[in-house]
Amino acid sequence: MKVEVWSDFACPFCYIGKRRLEQALGEFEHGDQVEVEFKSFELDPNAPVEIEHDVYDYLSNKYGMSRQQAISNNVQLTEQAKTLGLDYHFDTMILTNTFDAHRLTHFAAQFGKREEMAEHLFKAYFTDSKHLGQKETLADLAAEIGLDREEALKALQEGSYKQEVRSDEQEAGQLGVRGVPFFVIDRKYAVSGAQPSEVFLQAVTKAWEESKPLTVIGGDGETNGTDEACVDGVCAPKSNS
Repeated sequence: MKVEVWSDFACPFCYIGKRRLEQALGEFEHGDQVEVEFKSFELDPNAPVEIEHDVYDYLSNKYGMSRQQAISNNVQLTEQAKTLGLDYHFDTMILTNTFDAHRLTHFAAQFGKREEMAEHLFKAYFTDSKHLGQKETLADLAAEIGLDREEALKALQEGSYKQEVRSDEQEAGQLGVRGVPFFVIDRKYAVSGAQPSEVFLQAVTKAWEESKPLTVIGGDGETNGTDEACVDGVCAPKSNS
């Protein structure tokens, strides 16, 4: 089974949704047979790399709320994240463009570390207040998960993996993704938003049950090589030979 996850590293609900999916897979009987693939999605493709205002002013301007209301909302979000073991620091968060961070995940994918890179980037942004728009910082983060720092930096400087990011985003558009996080399970079911883990568990269980082969109980369905059409309670077409 495959679960594709469209998310952005500047999205607080994406990190929460990631944890809730992981909780569900931890409870799922076949969780070790589920492949999770992270896909790129930018909430603000036009965001500059260097942004002077903080997250509270950003939310205030975007949604027309007061700065105090933005602070209050993020306090509640911080408490919600804590229930999942996540430590958000909105006060010191560095807003930036996440395109290069997404490119880095595609670089990591070449070494089988895309999911690990995604987790490290989320933590760097929400917990460690790292600047994900700076290529040197991104290269450092790549090295922290065992990737070659110079190779990662070279890929970022040369503009590698741009098309891979755009391909993910184009695919999201084709699937009708309008917001993240967005989870697609075996291309049969979709879960939109950071839903409770019970919702994810229900979705993967349903998809699994529909994809597994039929289990035959009380016989193997064979006629044991005889010419009889019905043997041991199983009827089969007669052979013409």
